[in-house]
Amino acid sequence: MLTSKVKVENWLLFIRVISGLLIFVHGLGIFNPGHMQGNIAWLTDIHFPAPSFMAYLGKGTELAGGVLLIVGLATRIAGALLVINMAVITFILGSGNIFDAEELPFLLLVVFLFLAITGAGNYSLDNWLFNREKRN
Repeated sequence: MLTSKVKVENWLLFIRVISGLLIFVHGLGIFNPGHMQGNIAWLTDIHFPAPSFMAYLGKGTELAGGVLLIVGLATRIAGALLVINMAVITFILGSGNIFDAEELPFLLLVVFLFLAITGAGNYSLDNWLFNREKRN
């Protein structure tokens, strides 16, 4: 019989990997020149500062943050950076309407905040690399 601790760790792994996959897929847009040109044009139209740099920074954060969450490495840092990314999308680029147009980025913001606070859990590279005394 599994203890509740193991069940919680399983769910933490599930949430971390699924949210990492979701944001990683969005980050893959960095490899699509048409997609990136559209993002840059939109950021330029709304007078966002340094639109080209910011478009690549945002997509790069999504891509790298997704990979880090999937494997559970630097989870708190990746989560914090993704919180900032989703906050910009929700409240600066969007209208902050979390019950309509910005519902998905806000939900991801909440998930990434949860991961930034809780960390990666037992089933992660963070745990394997930095908690060796627990294993011995």
